[in-house]
Amino acid sequence: MKAIPVEPGPSAPRPSVLRRLSRPLAALAAVALPTAYIAAVDPNAPGHYPTCPVLRATGWWCPGCGGLRCVHALTRGDLTTAGHDNLLVLLLAGVAAVFWLRWLWAALTGGPAPGFAIGGRGVVLLTLVLVVFTVLRNLPIGAGLAPPAL
Repeated sequence: MKAIPVEPGPSAPRPSVLRRLSRPLAALAAVALPTAYIAAVDPNAPGHYPTCPVLRATGWWCPGCGGLRCVHALTRGDLTTAGHDNLLVLLLAGVAAVFWLRWLWAALTGGPAPGFAIGGRGVVLLTLVLVVFTVLRNLPIGAGLAPPAL
């Protein structure tokens, strides 16, 4: 179900810019704090993070395997390494950044917050992308999508 933005009525005062910016900036802080930790504590060094339970149990790279290393590389500005560690996380981070920038712009200009809803087709598509990415990165033909072994 898609949320419908509520516009202030003609008699209601318009929220201040600071109030409009509070939610996008809170979301930024919620992402920036763990990202700063990942930037400071290198996932490439053994012993800092647990092994992926899917990888440990099955020997298969899950869709998230290499995601921490991807984020760490992104904090260093190394897009090539980030893409090699987890291309899907890199692409989703770009999509999330675009959505956040649209939200920030709407808050700055006083426009309605952009909605984000994923319907039944979107869930099916996302599931299909995750399954294809997982299978492909575990086959010899898609070995370039698998993160490097530590």
